[in-house]
This record gives sequence, C-alpha cells and structure tokens, in this order.
Amino acid sequence: MFNANQSAVQRSRQYAVAEDFCRIFNHDMNRLYLLSYLLTAEHGMAEECFVRGLEDSTRSNRVFQEWAESWAHRTIIHNAIQMIRPRPTEHNISQPRVRDRAEAAPIAAVLGLPAFERFAFVMSVLERYPLHDTSVLLGYAHKDVMAARDRALQHIAGIAEISLDPISVAQHVAASA
Repeated sequence: MFNANQSAVQRSRQYAVAEDFCRIFNHDMNRLYLLSYLLTAEHGMAEECFVRGLEDSTRSNRVFQEWAESWAHRTIIHNAIQMIRPRPTEHNISQPRVRDRAEAAPIAAVLGLPAFERFAFVMSVLERYPLHDTSVLLGYAHKDVMAARDRALQHIAGIAEISLDPISVAQHVAASA
C-alpha cells in the first residue's frame, strides 16, 4: 500500500502546479515581461499580457513539470496574439520608435516593426520557435511568416549594423535588454 501512495505522489508531481508557475513568473519576471513588451509594443498591454499569461498558466491543463517554463512563454505568446491579432498585410517598416530614453536601439528596432514582422521575429528568432510552429500559432502560411521574419532580420541587422545571421541578431537584442 505504501508503494501505491508513493507512486500517486510521484505521478502528481510530474505535472506542474500553480505554485510552479508562480515561481517561474517570479523568477523570470523580467524576461517574460520583455517578451510581452516586444510582442505588444506597449507597456500597458504588456502588463495585461503578462498577468493573463500567469493566470492562464496556473489554470491550465496538466503540463509536465519539465515543460512548465516553455508553457509560461507559450501562454504569453498566445495572449499577445489574441490581443494584437497580427496580420501579414502591413509591410511598412518604420524607423525605430524610442518610447523611453533608456530603451536600447535593438529593442527600439523590434518595437518599430509592424506587428506581423515583430511577432515573426520574436517568436522564431528570439524564442526559437520553428517557422512551422510560428506559422501555426499565427494562423498564416509558412511563406508569409518566413518573409516577415526575413524583413525583420534585415531591418534590425541594418539598424544595429550587425550580421544578418539570426543568432547574431538575437544575441544583440538580448544583450541590450
């Protein structure tokens, strides 16, 4: 009988619980907020996206404990998509809009992207989602997401005067955060 109880406890802890998500959101608060901000491009919406992500994570279906951090990121991305509803019809890339004097040029460059390019870039380059997964989550064709990501990479690499390599661009943006 002891083995049956021990086995039930082990099974229940293989899944993340609300406290696990609270710990993740507390520990990775800056990174998760930055993800929200880069996707929504507005502080108020980023805060709402962050809070919704925490709420959704704590109320979610069972998620394996080792997937909890990825799930937290995914809830942020999912909420940002619902809030912004990015579409591939916008192709005008503006000059970076610096909203805060302390904002680094690479961050401002990402925020200056049209919504669809911004989502494609953040999800596929910074969050390292495969293009297929990014296109599924955004609900658009793989070619549209790839083209948007490439436009974003060219724009950011041009502003930051760095290699067009996605890894270089991601490292540059991450270092400025």
